[in-house]
Amino acid sequence: MSDLERRYLRLLRAYPADYRRARGAEIVGTYLDLAAPGRRWPSPADAADLLRGGLRQRLRATGATDLAPGVHLAALLAFLTATSLAAAWTLLELRPAPADVGVPAAGPFVSLGIGAWIAWLLAAAVHALTPGRWARRAVAVALLVTLTLVPAAPLVGLPRPPLFVLLPQVALGLVALGLPDALPAPLRAVPLIAVGVVALAGTNLHLLPPETFAGSYYVWTAVPVLPGAAVALLAVALLLAAGLALRADHRGVWAALILLTPIGLLALQPLAGALNGVGMTVAVWSELAATAVMIGVVGPALLALALALRRRPTRPPSTAR
Repeated sequence: MSDLERRYLRLLRAYPADYRRARGAEIVGTYLDLAAPGRRWPSPADAADLLRGGLRQRLRATGATDLAPGVHLAALLAFLTATSLAAAWTLLELRPAPADVGVPAAGPFVSLGIGAWIAWLLAAAVHALTPGRWARRAVAVALLVTLTLVPAAPLVGLPRPPLFVLLPQVALGLVALGLPDALPAPLRAVPLIAVGVVALAGTNLHLLPPETFAGSYYVWTAVPVLPGAAVALLAVALLLAAGLALRADHRGVWAALILLTPIGLLALQPLAGALNGVGMTVAVWSELAATAVMIGVVGPALLALALALRRRPTRPPSTAR
């Protein structure tokens, strides 16, 4: 057995055991036939394809066949939210505080965050112009740039957006990696249109005095904007879930469950205040961190519970008489 075949067999473990026994040799043989001569490792595309196929078969085994469409729907809503927020933060980044205020800046921008927000805006353009495969790659790049801000800021000695801004963006980006391969052109353009609407809404911000919000993610920008985005995303997800459920389509329910974690992180500040008992926005690091951990545990746990409850009992094969 070659190294390549052995590695394909390892990837094949993503499939249920019964499926592997029935079709595993056929699947691996197909990939080996298509592999280039001398290749020792599966290509990233082949690995992703096998993992997606295995997940799909495991979902079918549990009876949650509408989870995959729910993932696609959640990814579209998450991507729309992430790119709209990136447009809003780009407007903020273009208004650094005046030099006499003494607020640190990254040259002509508020912080290093401008690089991440531009990456998200480019992802919106890629999504509008190309199939889902390239859009997912653009999302992955934007996600990587966003994550890089945390270690990069102290290394270069420049400010970055606060963690309560970056954390929900990362969560939205992870969900957005599930963007579908094929969408009608009008739907692909929706995130880019939303970016344009946000940019148009911000064209008159220069009329406001600089001290209103320049140079800070904390004033009336991040604190009201993020909870507002959480409420809007939750409302859209619930409306879609209810509307689709009327037609016995449960993908909206799965999408809402998948989006619970990003929604919770968008509402991190008020949730931390509510859990602390003060009933107001707080910015105490320990409380925010504890609330973020709780959100990160509860959201996936509810999704796992829903999957467990949806599991169909396996019927024994009927005996012929």
